[in-house]
Amino acid sequence: MQGEESVENREVINDVLVHLFNEIMELEEQAIITEEYKDITNNDMHIIAAVGLGGNKMSDIAAKLNITVGSLTTSMNSLVKKGYAVRERSEQDRRVVFIHLTVKGRKAYHHHAEFHRKMTDAVMGALSEEEIPVLTKALEGLTGFFRQYEKKTL
Repeated sequence: MQGEESVENREVINDVLVHLFNEIMELEEQAIITEEYKDITNNDMHIIAAVGLGGNKMSDIAAKLNITVGSLTTSMNSLVKKGYAVRERSEQDRRVVFIHLTVKGRKAYHHHAEFHRKMTDAVMGALSEEEIPVLTKALEGLTGFFRQYEKKTL
């Protein structure tokens, strides 16, 4: 009986993980890409989040997003053109490009962060104080799996 229960739990966990990722991406896009932000994509919102309120170097933003600087450049060109971000070359090293959010970009950043705050609050609100560390440990384990898996496939 214990073996059957373990298989059943494994199937439930697998089903939840597989569907949860897709549901989060779909719902996040619906929640974030409102009428005000219809000129950008959900991917653009994640780039804005990676830029951060203090700004960041192109290379650091690309590293956060696990993409090349070349790939980021295409998206960043669009965000600059649409008024969400500005470029600034380093005075010390002209090869280094800093990205800063404009007022419009900062507003989008806060809009995106608010969605994630609500999502996290909903999860934590459904758990007892004792359950939160258990979920945290499980999610850290899942994150570790994906990071190791990614390294093995590169």
